[in-house]
Formats: sequence, structure tokens, C-alpha cells
Amino acid sequence: MVIGQHDVEEGRPRGGRLPRSERRAQLLDAALGVFVAQGFHAAAMDDIADRAGVSKPVLYQHFPGKLELYLALLDTSCDAIISGCREALEATQDNKQRVAATVDAFYTYVAHDAGAFRLVFESDLTNEPAVREQVDRVTADCATMIAAVIADDTGLPAGASRLLAVSLVGMAQVSARFWLTEAGGLERQEAAALVAGLAWRGIRGYPKTEEH
Repeated sequence: MVIGQHDVEEGRPRGGRLPRSERRAQLLDAALGVFVAQGFHAAAMDDIADRAGVSKPVLYQHFPGKLELYLALLDTSCDAIISGCREALEATQDNKQRVAATVDAFYTYVAHDAGAFRLVFESDLTNEPAVREQVDRVTADCATMIAAVIADDTGLPAGASRLLAVSLVGMAQVSARFWLTEAGGLERQEAAALVAGLAWRGIRGYPKTEEH
């Protein structure tokens, strides 16, 4: 049975309504499951409304269309990755540990059972400019933060530091996605540590001094 705007989840009095922020969060959670399972093009607003247990009019009160709903999810997903990268860099002043923490941040995000990373790294809508802008934001923002650390630690110019930073981001996210599906049973921490070790051996080759 489709639940209407005036019906509610189990445990809430019939006729009550969720606060707008809670309803929005509920709809986003339902949409995430549908988009991850079906992709943007195959997903339907009917499917999302059914999964959330609301009528389509309720869904449209919060999101005027499927693209707006997808972009809202994508924005949240991109923010989560960038925030994880920032926290990793700020957690220590030891650059070896920073590299390890940054790589692990991508592995942790990809390993999340909700599968939100697929919206960012495996979207079937990357030809849409607004989607492409959000996806590129992850690489750009994470690389900017990492490049600042590399420049400070190595003395390399901005362009070179940014190239290394983008390479680190690419290595982390591509290897994390590979690990999730094809890594042959490696634990997340072990896989992330292997990739972090590879990255650190390269980055530490550009010291300001002969000390490593």
C-alpha cells in the first residue's frame, strides 16, 4: 500500500507528519538505495516514493524532479569524501601518516554498505554538467588540500605539487573501487596500507633535504 502524505511510519500516530528535515532525510535515504541499485536513468520517482513509503506528491514537494534529487544526494556524497580527506590531513603532522590516513579515507568511504560512492565514481550521468561539476569537485578539493601539504614538505612548485596530489587522489579512489570487487579477500586496512605504502615511497622521493 502506498502511504500518503498524512500517513506515517510505524510507531508514529496516524495523521501525524514528519518534520520537513526528517522527511527530506528519509527521502534521500530511499533515493540513494534506488539510484545505487538502478542508476539514474533506470530509476523512477515512483520507485523512490514507494521505497520511502510516501506518495509522489510528497516526494515532489521536496524535490521538483529526479535530477534535483540526484544532485542533492551527490552533493552530500561529495561533501562526505572531501570532509574525510580534510580530517585525515588534519589528524596528524606526520606526513607518512597523513598519506596513510588519506588513502584510508577513500577506502572507508567506498566500503560503506550504502554504496553512495557509486554516485560519485560510477555515475551514469556524467554527461550532465551539474553532475560532472560535483564529481570533479571531489578531485579538485581533495587535491588542493593535499597539494598544499606536498608543496610545504617537498618545496616543489605549485603545479608539480598539484599533479602529485591529483595522482594520489586517483590512486586512492581507483584502487579502493578495485579492492571492493576484485581484491581477493584483503581486509580494508591491509589494502589501504599497501596502497599508502606505494604512494609514500613515491612522495618521499621529493624531499627538501636529503633526509627521508
